[in-house]
Amino acid sequence: MTDSPMPEIGFGRVAAMFPVKDMERACAFYVGVLGFTKTFENGQPVGFTILKQGKAEIHLTLQKDYKAAPFNIAHIMVDDVDALHELCRSHGLRIVKGLRDQDYGLRAFVFEDPDGNRIDVGQPI
Repeated sequence: MTDSPMPEIGFGRVAAMFPVKDMERACAFYVGVLGFTKTFENGQPVGFTILKQGKAEIHLTLQKDYKAAPFNIAHIMVDDVDALHELCRSHGLRIVKGLRDQDYGLRAFVFEDPDGNRIDVGQPI
């Protein structure tokens, strides 16, 4: 790094990339259960998909030999964390960290999607 002045760079959208082993199963979960809308897909068979729900955008990439990381890969803010927690529980998803009020001002929990991706969910208290 140099001591030269930092250029003014405007950053745009940043979207999380979720590796998945089975694109059809992943889309069924994110679209059918969580209510995302598919806005783009590429490949035959489909190897890349963009999904949107409200202000959230996620990208799914097909990785047939994928092994999920043992840490959170994304953090999502929601309007009703209790409802999402119940939805995840009712669909048999693994809850990694239970729903509770955190000392940093969020009511939060962590779940695993069908591919084992850990997602931290929060709502301001």
